[in-house]
Amino acid sequence: MEKKKVAVPLVCHGHSRPVVDLFYSPVTPDGYFLISASKDSHPMLRNGETGDWIGTFEGHKGAVWSSCLDTNALRAASGSADFSVKLWDALTGDELQSFEHKHIVRACAFSEDTHLLLTGGFEKLLRIYDLNRPDATPREIDKSPGSVRTVTWLHSDQTILSSCSDMGGVRLWDVRTGKIVQTLETKAPVTSAEVSQDGRYITTADGSSVKFWDANHFGLVKSYDMPCTVESASLEPKNGSRFIAGGEDMWVHLFDFYTGEEIACNKGHHGPVHCVRFSPVGESYASGSEDGTIRIWQLSPTSSEDHEATNQNPNTNTHHTSNGSTIGKVKAGVSEISRKVEGLHIPKDGNGES
Repeated sequence: MEKKKVAVPLVCHGHSRPVVDLFYSPVTPDGYFLISASKDSHPMLRNGETGDWIGTFEGHKGAVWSSCLDTNALRAASGSADFSVKLWDALTGDELQSFEHKHIVRACAFSEDTHLLLTGGFEKLLRIYDLNRPDATPREIDKSPGSVRTVTWLHSDQTILSSCSDMGGVRLWDVRTGKIVQTLETKAPVTSAEVSQDGRYITTADGSSVKFWDANHFGLVKSYDMPCTVESASLEPKNGSRFIAGGEDMWVHLFDFYTGEEIACNKGHHGPVHCVRFSPVGESYASGSEDGTIRIWQLSPTSSEDHEATNQNPNTNTHHTSNGSTIGKVKAGVSEISRKVEGLHIPKDGNGES
């Protein structure tokens, strides 16, 4: 035990059902933030560095499969099994808009310029909503060959990337024409797709392999077989020398990007790992699991004592706090969070006024 330090994560409680999606905002003047989607129907916002709970977005009536923040972390979006995508004010927690769909929504993503919201799901359609005209009919891009599992933007919002739940491959769509311009072939369905922070790579997880693709020329750069079936993978954003993967074995694996050698294996979850993501500064990464917890792991562990996020939702069995205030529909523990995350305008006196 003395030879090798054991990574001890920050454990973030609060969700009552499995955590199925995680999304980090870019670094903003107020820090960076982490939003989580869960089958408990309540997306949660946290301080991305400390894991401290900031608030819960309330309004969905079904499992939430996807959640994201815009570039400035001012708005959030979430896609749900209640056949809707909701747009939220990330400062107050207010629901700004509810975009109704005809089936379960599995994925949503803000464009880099924050003006557009992309959605996809069981309808086999990609929809693009103009957030400057939220009441306008969305643009529909059809002919997705299967049920949409993941969506994201690349090439300065000129290209859309999507994968399907029921077939392999990643499809790249030209936003202007609405046509598929390239397909990245995989044997198994792609359950996670991420564009690297520098725009160079697309990282995909498909079955028991993690692949890295050239995001501009679309060639396969590297492919590594994993020790188990993995559901999610993420590339370290600063120098791209390491990547993480998580899946059925309940562990979060850290690998060398250049060799595929496993550097570390982080144990702690009590159920399959559904999602992993590196923070935008690359010093830590988060994992979400069937066990309902989020764990934030440091790349270089410095302590051997157990940690818990100090302002997690204090009652792990509920989405309400005993000492919190209601700000719109976000319940927030006031005392510590308002000091740490002043940019979110959570008042110190807890009176809910802005």
